Amino acid sequence: MKKAMVLLIGLCSLCLGFGIFYDYSIKDSEKDSMTERSVFAMDTYMNLRVYGKNTEETISLACDRIKELEDLLSVTKEGSDIWQINHADGETVSVSEDTINILNTAVLVGEETQGTLDITLYPVLKEWGFTTQEYQIPKQERLQELLTYVDYRRINIQGTQVSVPKETELDCGALAKGYTSDQILKILKENNIKSALINLGGNIHMLGTKPDGSLWKIGIRNPFEDSGEMCILSASDCAVITSGNYERYFIGEDGKQYCHILDASNGYPADNGLVSVTIIGESGIFCDAFSTAFFAAGMEEAVAYWRKKQNFEMVLVTTEKKIYITEGIKDNIRNVSEMTVDIINK
Repeated sequence: MKKAMVLLIGLCSLCLGFGIFYDYSIKDSEKDSMTERSVFAMDTYMNLRVYGKNTEETISLACDRIKELEDLLSVTKEGSDIWQINHADGETVSVSEDTINILNTAVLVGEETQGTLDITLYPVLKEWGFTTQEYQIPKQERLQELLTYVDYRRINIQGTQVSVPKETELDCGALAKGYTSDQILKILKENNIKSALINLGGNIHMLGTKPDGSLWKIGIRNPFEDSGEMCILSASDCAVITSGNYERYFIGEDGKQYCHILDASNGYPADNGLVSVTIIGESGIFCDAFSTAFFAAGMEEAVAYWRKKQNFEMVLVTTEKKIYITEGIKDNIRNVSEMTVDIINK
């Protein structure tokens, strides 16, 4: 029992660290139909909780799929699809259907956001030290040079053949976990699972409701505190994914905080008045990509896109400690912070 308690506390702390936590509580009568598995993949801890019949075999298939996708999409793992593209010196590389799916989505979101999400920013990200933890504030001249290699439109996709210019490098980190949760849910549905909760390092994806038919309780972290939630969302059958400036950052010699989400227009960390963006929708890859894109784009662009599409919901938090919630979830979210809340209307 003590060992289980330690695991529970550790996992809850992990969820808070990445911006989202969820309600682990279940009834004793539901425990026999539940299988839970924790794995470390894609540089983060992941937790899968699956309810129903044949859960052991199903969750094993899901974990195998996580490993398969990590091996394909890792930017640092030698031999992965992304690694091969980045080290091909401009030559064409044959890649998997999964990689093509992600790259096509990245290009689509790049077009939808006028390049705010650009997966070719990897050379600039490396220059800041976010890939090595050897942080530095790059010189302006160096950033300008590296930005000449950045342009998602240079990704050439022909069937399963991909090429990029010699100095261009890809990083699918803004989409990989979202795509992975979509693939996990596909496996669960194929195996007749009706209820599951997937946590991929803070990327939450729910299948159905809790086993008793009630909604899952998803907490969204307060970006101004080291731990603790600001809002609690009641939801089912959707992904909930947050991007924030508190997840990965360093303090420069100038005393300023620099986060890992970069502005593709100038190569600097995004600084537009937002500290947290949470996207809620059916597609994990969509929520993952747009949480990053909107954080970089800013509130005005995020709200304009939501009003145009209206096929997702979002929670935005500003540097002025104000929460903005789209009207579609206003009755399903509870503010537990001292911040004020405004509703974004259509």
